[in-house]
Amino acid sequence: MGRVPKVTLADATAFVRNPLVFIAGRWTPAPSTVQRAALAALVMSVVIVVTGGAVRLTGSGLGCPTWPKCTEDSLTATSAMGVHGAIEFGNRMLTYVLCAAVGWAIVAARSQKPWRRSLTRLGWAQFWVVMGNAVLGGIVVLVGLNPYTVAAHFLLSTALIAVATVMWQRTRESDTAPRPLAGKAVQQLVWVLVAATVLLIAVGTVVTGAGPHAGDSSDVERMPLDWENVSRLHAVLAWIVVTLTFALWFVLKAVDAPEGPLHRTRDLFLVLLAQGVIGYVQYFTDLPEVLVGAHMLGSCLVWIATLRVLLSLRERPEVMADVPGPSAEAVPTRA
Repeated sequence: MGRVPKVTLADATAFVRNPLVFIAGRWTPAPSTVQRAALAALVMSVVIVVTGGAVRLTGSGLGCPTWPKCTEDSLTATSAMGVHGAIEFGNRMLTYVLCAAVGWAIVAARSQKPWRRSLTRLGWAQFWVVMGNAVLGGIVVLVGLNPYTVAAHFLLSTALIAVATVMWQRTRESDTAPRPLAGKAVQQLVWVLVAATVLLIAVGTVVTGAGPHAGDSSDVERMPLDWENVSRLHAVLAWIVVTLTFALWFVLKAVDAPEGPLHRTRDLFLVLLAQGVIGYVQYFTDLPEVLVGAHMLGSCLVWIATLRVLLSLRERPEVMADVPGPSAEAVPTRA
């Protein structure tokens, strides 16, 4: 075994004062490690959404009827609470796994040499969104799964996915000024696509809030809207997003855009098609829980794919260090 390094009192004091600086001074992660850390945070941000959906679809939304404890007398779920308590408490515990993934991303970004402050800020932004959503999740339980708070909880998770996606992309880029890969008209079309996708996701939360899956076996309050009409609006928005994506692909081909934006647009189109198939099948089969859960996963993947299209419209090339040429004195002269 290797020799265990001796930790001095000065080391312990430095760690307590600023643990990130202490770790950064003793560890330099490889670029691939920083990328994996950012990807882990992104994956966990999707996992927490899907497992949160499982809580609702299994009727376990009030499996732990209070917060931050599971019951008035117990921090954890008890055997008397059954499977619903275990599912709800398990989802709460996954928040700590998410925090660990985000924490790893922050530490890796802070320890990278040279230090990239922008990456560290993106990591901390994820941390504060997670903390805010944890508090909001507690409020959701305390107000008896009010559908408006449930919708806000999902939208804040969508914001977390956005920040995590940007950080993952930035780990594979330099910090130089971005250089556009498409004209202004194409960029405007993509921003319209992003706005339509945001609206699609927002209306999707209304479909959920007005629909039959309340999140608990009891009669939980629903949004006072006609679920069928809201579902049709959601479908119309989905077709608008698909049409915009299809149009963007043709525009990119027409202007001979680089492969990056073309490939990301193709990926988004394929994800949208899969999501659309799931959406229509679940609608005509009376919303089976498995398909609703798959549709929630698809919503996260559509959002990530849309953001990747936006981020693919620019590049940040690496700056090549200037190699000093030979000095005048070093150039041999011909006799």
